[in-house]
Amino acid sequence: MWYFTWILGLLLACSLGIMNVLRLEAQETWDKEHIALDPLTRLMTKDTMLSRLKEKVENSKRNGFPFSILFISLKDFKAQNNIAAYEMDAILRNVVDCFKEDIRVGVDIAARMDEQDFIIAMPGSPLKKAEEIALRVKNAIAEHVKTPQGLVVKVTTGVAEYSALSEQLATTAHEVDKLISIATAKSG
Repeated sequence: MWYFTWILGLLLACSLGIMNVLRLEAQETWDKEHIALDPLTRLMTKDTMLSRLKEKVENSKRNGFPFSILFISLKDFKAQNNIAAYEMDAILRNVVDCFKEDIRVGVDIAARMDEQDFIIAMPGSPLKKAEEIALRVKNAIAEHVKTPQGLVVKVTTGVAEYSALSEQLATTAHEVDKLISIATAKSG
């Protein structure tokens, strides 16, 4: 008799898990259709990313998995090299194409944070994995993205992992800010 109770419990647990997966897929589909995208790069906007980062940090707290972000910057590239706006737009699109290959579909999210700054959020990725991806992205951009004047596009990257942060941080918004500032400070 206890077998039936155990099997019934197992079936109930499986069905709840399937329903949760379907709910998450439906939410993700809705999000893809209704999120604000940067018109040039077709990545999330800064505001959308900040709200999504808050969700990802909360999920990391809840499930205990690591959560890393990768910061990518072309700081002052346009100003230092006197590049026209339309040329810079092409460079930015090429940079995005270089790191889109390293984004796990349906898991990682990427956004354009400022004119020449990007962030990739990588739930479930430890710091070591994020560092490997940062190196790959940096090398891909150096190899494949060139300016019309033949300049090599130099990029700085920084990574940070949420689980390495102190649990004393009070709010999710503060945790996200701290995570971004750690990744920015490590950029080089």
